[in-house]
Formats: sequence, structure tokens, C-alpha cells
Amino acid sequence: MDHFLTNDLEYVVNDPFEDDFFSEDESQRNDDSDDVIDSDFEDDYESSKPKTDTSALEARKGKDIQGIPWERLNFTRDKYRETRLKQYKNYENLSRPRLELQKECLEADKGQAFYDFEFNTRLVKSTIVHFQLRNLLWATSKHDVYLMQNYSVMHWSSLLRRGKEVLNVAKPIAPIRQRPGLLSDSLSRVQISTMTVKDNLMVAGGFQGELICKYLDQPGVAFCKKMTTGENAITNAVDVYLNHNGAMRIMVANNDAQVRVFDAETFASLNCFSFNWSVNNTSVSPDGKLLAVLGDSAECLIADANSGKVTGSLKGHLDYSFASAWHPDGQILATGNQDTTCRLWDVRNLSQSLAVLKGNMGAIRALKFTSDGKFLAMAEPADFVHVFDTQSDYLKCQEIDLFGEIAGISFSPDTEALFVGVADRTYGSLLEFNRRRYNFYLDSIF
Repeated sequence: MDHFLTNDLEYVVNDPFEDDFFSEDESQRNDDSDDVIDSDFEDDYESSKPKTDTSALEARKGKDIQGIPWERLNFTRDKYRETRLKQYKNYENLSRPRLELQKECLEADKGQAFYDFEFNTRLVKSTIVHFQLRNLLWATSKHDVYLMQNYSVMHWSSLLRRGKEVLNVAKPIAPIRQRPGLLSDSLSRVQISTMTVKDNLMVAGGFQGELICKYLDQPGVAFCKKMTTGENAITNAVDVYLNHNGAMRIMVANNDAQVRVFDAETFASLNCFSFNWSVNNTSVSPDGKLLAVLGDSAECLIADANSGKVTGSLKGHLDYSFASAWHPDGQILATGNQDTTCRLWDVRNLSQSLAVLKGNMGAIRALKFTSDGKFLAMAEPADFVHVFDTQSDYLKCQEIDLFGEIAGISFSPDTEALFVGVADRTYGSLLEFNRRRYNFYLDSIF
């Protein structure tokens, strides 16, 4: 992946609402209004809903789900969407002819509604460090979400409508206790580029090759280390998984073409796999046996998760890949690429992809299956999240249309909620959608 060295944490994207073309009519602007809420991350936020937040009831009455005041702007939402689709330029590393790609893509029915809008808050605002890395949001339940906000890892309770800082990486951090035979480093001003949460363990990777591990129910951090001194050593992806013997492991993919494996209990280094190109994303199959390796190559690899030995290759993408996800049955792998597609592969036959799913305007930066395997969420860099019904062979789809860079997507483990982090200077927020249920038995009561 491309390496951009930054000394200070800042947005890497432009705010689409800052241009004069999108300015409000001065005669209709309320000088007392304030869309940005100042907050002290050391304390809980106020649980009362500010004017910038949007509820499902307000949305049904016509309020924009992100709180964008279209009635006060010089253009309509439809006009701005039309402009965005025309002007958006997808980032490419490899310029290859793509005329035949469209013919491969499924024509899905995008008029479905699997998840209904529930709430949007600007009390917590997702931020991103690198424009190609968008795994910065994780839900551990339908009420608990963890996301990056500048130098803070924030916890948002959708039940209490309250946010709280759980880790500040601007300050010096060091393990709360030293472990025998284990070398760790003191770190500070870490620019977190990727993160994951599994059970009670949060793992984050940094822009300079850092690795941070924290138990959510304990103060401080359990382990932190800079894994390499190389200048081009961004931690691109982290994963917490169970190996084939049921032991919990941490896998770390870096821009130095290395994939490192750590014990999730002792944090001891167990293995290191080397590849021919920078590794942008890895994911381990549900049975802990297979490893998907994606990076600065149009080719994706399947390797043995224990040894790192390559056992197969996936050919069909036209650019670099940055996202992957395994279906819970372990037979289907989804890969997301800068060629604006997601390909689905049957690991029992890797000769060609099963299907190709197309985005609207940009690379596929994030992929997530629900734990029951019924839905696949696919996020573009900005504006669109697509939710596919796997039981319809991906021919039915819900298109979530918003404005802003997407920092991450996550289903809750029980599949009841879908969260979307939006990174934008003005309208940065956390969106919550709840799974639509059809309780037909209620019809017989009335």
C-alpha cells in the first residue's frame, strides 16, 4: 500500500461540505448553532440527545439521517448525489483496462431493506489515518461499539447513548506489568491505522509499525511494541482468531511484507511469514486452518494458517486488495479490491470466482459477514455501504446511501445491529441500523 508519512494526526480526505459551492444561505444560518460538540474524553458524555443527533422517529418525519440541513443549502440532496457520482475519482495503483469487468458483475436488486435506520450520533466521530485502511470500528454487542476518534479509542453505548474514552494513545503508554522473557516498548502519539476487538481483547496497529493489546476490563495496556524499525512499516491489518487447536492468536499484517503471529494470552511471538509484496489484509478461516493474504498485487493468496505455506492463488482482480471476510461456513471467501469489486471464492475450487459484486464509485475497503452468514456488508471508501442477501445468491441488496468517508463497518455478533463510522470534519458520526424483523404472527392478533 502507499505510505504517507505524517507527523501529526489529521484527516486524509477533504470535507465535501467545506467548499463554497456547498455553503449555506447566510440569511438562513443560525449564528448560535454549533454542529461541533466539544468534549473531554476523560469523562462520560452527556446522555441527553443533542440537536445534531438523529433518531429513527425524526428520520421518518423527514430529517436527514446525518442531520445535513439540505433545506438551508444551495442545492438538493439528489443534485449533490449526482455531482458526487460524476466527480468522484477512484484511487488506483494499477491502471488496467476494465471494460470487461462490468460484464462479470451481478445485477443485484438494490431496492431491499434488511436493516432499518435507528440512530445517528455526532457525540463520537470516526476518524481515519490512512485513506486505504478502513477497519477502525468494531461492535462487541448490539449496544457496544469501539471506534477511533483522533488519538482516542472510544466506546459508544447505544443503550445509554453515551461515549467514553477507553484508551488515549497520544500520551506515553507502556504495559501495566512486565512479562518474563517478553520485550515490550514504551510508545506515544501512536496514529492507529487499524484495530479489532474479540471477546475482551482489543488489538490496534499503528502507522509506524506499532502493536497495542488491551483488555477492555482492565486499566492500561497489556502489551505494546514497535515490531519493526523500517520507515515503510505501517500496520495494515490485525486479526484475533482461534487456530485449529482452539488457541487464541493475534495476526498482524505489515507494509514490510511480513505477517506476524502472537499468542493472545502471553503475547509471545510465535511465527513470521514473508511474502513478495506488502500485505494489506489477512483473515483466517473459521476452522483456523486457512489464511487469506491480500496486498500490493492483483493476485490474492491462500496459505496454511499454521505454516504460512502458500497453497493456492486467486486470480481475477485488477488492482491491489485491502479487504477480506470468510463466510461462517468456511467455504466462501470474499475479497475487496481497488478495481471497485468484491469477488466471492469457493475455497474448494479456486480456478475462478463464484460471483463478482460491484460498488457504485470506489474501491471496496471493508467486508463483513453476519455471524449467521445471511448477509454480507460491503463498504466503499465513501458514501455507500451495500448489504447483500447471501441466500438469494447475492442478487438482493440494500444500498445505504450517505455522505462522507467510511471509517469502518461492523455487525453486532447477534446480527441485530449494523454500525457505520463516518469520517468527516463537519458530519463525522456513528450510524446505527437495526435488523428488520417480520413478525407475521402479530397480524393474527388484530
